[in-house]
Amino acid sequence: METVDLACEKRDVRPKGLINRIRREGRVPAVIYGNHGSAVAVAVGGAELKARVSTASRQRIMRLKSGSPDLNDKHVILKEIQKTPVGGDILHADFYEIDLTKPLRVPVPFRFIGRAAGIADGGILSPLERQIDIECLPLEIPEAIEVDVTALKIHDVLHVSTLQFPANIRPIFDTDYPVVTVTPPTVAEVAAPVAAAAEGAAVEGATPEAGAAPAAGDKPAAEGAKAGKEEKAGKKG
Repeated sequence: METVDLACEKRDVRPKGLINRIRREGRVPAVIYGNHGSAVAVAVGGAELKARVSTASRQRIMRLKSGSPDLNDKHVILKEIQKTPVGGDILHADFYEIDLTKPLRVPVPFRFIGRAAGIADGGILSPLERQIDIECLPLEIPEAIEVDVTALKIHDVLHVSTLQFPANIRPIFDTDYPVVTVTPPTVAEVAAPVAAAAEGAAVEGATPEAGAAPAAGDKPAAEGAKAGKEEKAGKKG
């Protein structure tokens, strides 16, 4: 796990207008939660923090650089961030202080590698989980857990208990839940009969083309009406 530096300084929590001033200066108000439940209000550089917490490096360990001796060289990981809906600017951040010598539980994403065998038969690779909780030393946290799906055929399922984890990483789970499967092309199979049925219905209800001869025993409405009039005239005569 890569470690990066992050400059920070303590900040006051009052008055409330101080928060807006910190943001106008391009910094981000944040809180660091300690191992024993203590919390310290700090401010960090907005652009620097955004670079540190990119999607690809969300679990990076950050080493604080501060003029305060009780903060300098402490190690933290990101716990939570709040962003603006437009622009994605960071409004607030929560950090958690860690001890590099003690195991830590963190969520780590899955990375699916290989081409599933069932795809050649029209199957679709369907991830059922996107991440897993693991426990390991902070400096050994991986960027992702790789899951090889090459052998998966249609209807095959990989469960968490069958995955391979490095020896220094312990997966945390209560039930043996499914992680990824290959589903059959059910949409295509259903669509074909429906289309065929619709085509058959259209043929059955089609109207005769113009100029087509009427079926035997059928009379046009006008001809039938004329015959009725002639029959009545004959009876009167």
